[in-house]
Amino acid sequence: MPITDILERNCKLYGNDICLVEINPEIKETRRVTWKEYELMEPNPVTHYRREITWSVFNEKANRFANLLLERGIKKGDKVAVLLMNCLEWLPIYFGILKTGALAVPLNFRYAPEEIEYCLNLAEVDVLVFGPEFIGRVEEIAESISKNRLLFYVGDSCPSFAEDYNSLTANCSSQTPMIALTDADDAAIYFSSGTTGFPKAILHNHESLMHSCKVEQNHHGQTKQDIFLCIPPLYHTGAKMHWFGSFLEGAKAVLLKGTKPEFILDAVSKEKCTIVWLLVPWAQDILDAIDRGDVKLEDYELSQWRLMHIGAQPVPQSLIQRWKKIFPHHQYDTNYGLSESIGPGCVHLGVENIHKVGAIGKAGYGWQVKIVGEDGAQVVRGEVGELAVKGPGVMTCYYNDEQATKEVLRDGWLYTGDMAQEDEDGFIFLVDRKKDVVISGGENIYPVQIEDFLRTNNKIKDAAVIGIPDKRLGEITAAIIEIKEGMDCTEDEISTFCTKLPKYKRPRKIIFADIPRNPTGKIEKPKLRKIYGGESLVAAQNKS
Repeated sequence: MPITDILERNCKLYGNDICLVEINPEIKETRRVTWKEYELMEPNPVTHYRREITWSVFNEKANRFANLLLERGIKKGDKVAVLLMNCLEWLPIYFGILKTGALAVPLNFRYAPEEIEYCLNLAEVDVLVFGPEFIGRVEEIAESISKNRLLFYVGDSCPSFAEDYNSLTANCSSQTPMIALTDADDAAIYFSSGTTGFPKAILHNHESLMHSCKVEQNHHGQTKQDIFLCIPPLYHTGAKMHWFGSFLEGAKAVLLKGTKPEFILDAVSKEKCTIVWLLVPWAQDILDAIDRGDVKLEDYELSQWRLMHIGAQPVPQSLIQRWKKIFPHHQYDTNYGLSESIGPGCVHLGVENIHKVGAIGKAGYGWQVKIVGEDGAQVVRGEVGELAVKGPGVMTCYYNDEQATKEVLRDGWLYTGDMAQEDEDGFIFLVDRKKDVVISGGENIYPVQIEDFLRTNNKIKDAAVIGIPDKRLGEITAAIIEIKEGMDCTEDEISTFCTKLPKYKRPRKIIFADIPRNPTGKIEKPKLRKIYGGESLVAAQNKS
């Protein structure tokens, strides 16, 4: 059944229950209360940094936006992009889009103006919904992107080049639009990138979305009583699909803006969160803050916190060993997935397999996996090959890119581009990535984009960007730069030059050296990784 039916059911069964809470601890209060003082307050106290909605309000807001879209001529198969930071409006807008039969198209909040425009055109988007953080970026491209699409603004002080979402939806019907949907209907487009760094539009149907709900609930056993703390951005399949397990059970979730250790522990304590999904850097920061004494566990009520799970990048064994020493009662899990496989869970460690930390696990609920060689045949257990997955959550295709689709989808199998091996117990370990993507703090960084930018500097002859292991972020980017003969250049010059890049794309380490290339002209990145300590991240972790 289409995923929108779950929202209708939750509204009927749990209409008055709180479903979403938004907390923004960056907004300073005159005085922050401890969890013990918080316990003495009225239930669910409302402050200017905390907002909440019920399932009935969630559904009403989704219906109002759906009816606005329908009034404006949006129909089944059209596309509506969402460019918002995490907020209470995000998920009702997402479901409002789905209720029309249109496709939801979440956009990465880090996109520069030209990347936003590129993705809008690639996915053939008809409507862009954006928030206050993006006014400047959207304004730069407003003239070109508004010629053939609607622009809706979510927030106060609507800019002149857009329409006010709040005032428009307030006058729309709150009744559910009668649009027939099936599992096979297209539902969403998410963006990823290949080795070239150019975004690909990943098309999923309603069956994919529903399967992700079932996978998450099966893996982590959410109940109505669980409370999920959601920190990562909702444009990412990881955050949303982990929330889907709570959604399926009608359970509450908390959207936290901010990743400081005290913010996370404060939210877990005051909101009584039971499940928290972290990225490696955030878990590392929490442990380091505890070790330094910057946060004291006795200041928080954490006894209800039952599950900590991590995804989006390889997880150091040492990190989980430290975590279990401080939080011995926590269940731990990790999930592997791609946006092409509707996010996390196609491979899954399982809370019962803590002894196998370091592995990504076995085939997830409803999934099949295999490891194949260059000839496409399954390799012998223990040998390294490319990981392929198959299941109801595999994407339909790369939208408007038949060739790229053929390269990764073969007989229903999705070829992930990740190299892996299976141990004697059937657990899968990642060995290295076939692609050159650097994963830093859970975010994909594409070296070719940085390399192309660096080569525009008239002092630079050649450049190569690799990932090197980092204790906190998993990996950081290192730029190996070859200077033109007779030229002088410093690290400060390169750092200043790179301020033109978005902050997350700027190289964290700069190395002046020759760039090795093979006879066909390709950069020998394995050699660079070996020289500069960036060889297989997993191998490096296993040595520690």
